[in-house]
Amino acid sequence: MNWFTGRAGKQDATAEKQHAATASAEPAVRMTAWVHGMVQGVGFRWWTRSRALELGLVGSAKNLLDGRVEVVVEGPQEACDDLLRQLRAAGTPGRVEHVEVTFTAARGELRGFIER
Repeated sequence: MNWFTGRAGKQDATAEKQHAATASAEPAVRMTAWVHGMVQGVGFRWWTRSRALELGLVGSAKNLLDGRVEVVVEGPQEACDDLLRQLRAAGTPGRVEHVEVTFTAARGELRGFIER
């Protein structure tokens, strides 16, 4: 949603449609991943947002005070697994040392994707 006009933008509407289409196909899960390494100040959150939206996921990526990035997404298990593979793969901005992850039931409270 565009904060200025109060209306959904084209990208937001596309992400919502993708999320709605994939959500009905299989139950949604919540994935929380803590990414360790040199992942702050290198475009990692923006890169993660782009990958998540391509997969139809909603959530956030947030810098933590200890240098990690916390990624919280909801969507189909398969899409979350794909994002996790991408977070752990070569080619991410910066340098990922390792990723801790937990999966829980989706809460359904997330919309779009926020970089914090």
